[in-house]
Parts: sequence; C-alpha cells; structure tokens
Amino acid sequence: MTETGQIQKFKLVIVGEQSVGKTSLITRIMYDKFDQNYEATIGIQFLSKPMYLPDRTIRLQLWDTAGQERFRSLVPAYIRDSHIAIVVYAIDSRKSFVDVDKWIEDVKAERGNQVVLMLVGNKSDLEESREVTTEEGQEKAKQYDALFLETSAKAGHNVKSILNKVASELPGLETALKTDQSELIDVNITNEPEQDSCSC
Repeated sequence: MTETGQIQKFKLVIVGEQSVGKTSLITRIMYDKFDQNYEATIGIQFLSKPMYLPDRTIRLQLWDTAGQERFRSLVPAYIRDSHIAIVVYAIDSRKSFVDVDKWIEDVKAERGNQVVLMLVGNKSDLEESREVTTEEGQEKAKQYDALFLETSAKAGHNVKSILNKVASELPGLETALKTDQSELIDVNITNEPEQDSCSC
C-alpha cells in the first residue's frame, strides 16, 4: 500500500497460440479450478486479482488474449502498457513452441525490455505426449532473458509459482511506477474479480 492509501496495479497479459491453455491457467490462478469444457476466448478477457505480498498488497490485472489468427491484430494494443507478459506454449505441441518466437517478438516490439517476461510450457500432465523437452523450454527462455516454468492448469502443478516468480520481479518495476498516479487504484476496490471482454 502506498502513502496515499492506494494499491499499485500491474497489468499482466497472457499470450500464445490457440488451445495451449491460456484461459485454463488464468482460471486456475483466479479460482483454483479447471474446466474441462472451456470455450475458446473471443477477443480479449479481463480479470482482476489482489495479491498479498509480505510488505504490501498489489492488484494484478490479468488480460487473457485469444490465440486465433483473426484476433491477432488486437493483441499489440493490450501488450502496449503491460508490466508482465506471459507467453504460453503446450509441451505436447511442437508448433505452439515454434510460434513462441513471434509472440515474444510482439511483446518486445511494444515493450522492449520494460516488461517482466515469462515463458510457460503448459500441459505438463501430458508427459506421454510431450513434443518439447524441458531443456528446450529453458534454453528458449534463456535466449530471451525470460523466466521459465512448466505447468499443468489441469492438475494445478506449478500454477501458483507463476505469481510467486512474477512477484519476485516486481520490486524492479516499483520505482518506475511510483510517480505515475495513473498506475494506482483506490484501496477500497472490491476483492471480487472484475470481468470484461472484447469481442470486436
């Protein structure tokens, strides 16, 4: 909490190809549940989650982007003012891993190095169908100086670690944001998740 009684907010965008589990990861983060019969994200969906750190409370704004090509033109606008970008691929899909480069290029084009970048290999529960090794994921993350995790939204494996890793990087962003009042929201905001979507 800041001296003005407000909570800092940080914008987190999650990008990647269709069907890699972006929405499932956010659902697990927000509600600790997994929906086997999810529907593809249409456009952009927005959720808000308070995060209670040892020294402060912050609010993460989670933006879930559609992976379909027809919505691709919308994504850069949502990356533009983000603080955290999570690029997701599925460990059972070599194509989704190959396409990681273009998603990271989108992030870099809009934010340069002014963003916490994380690479997430999702669907680690599908070990028998794995097409991308853990070592390949680690190497790709190292190439882009990104954080790295393998997760399973279905089993809940390592999902909480996403936020823990992100939080460990946030102090570096704090100085850049502390003088920007537009990056603050009132502390009295409800703890219920906010939801919004864009189907344009």
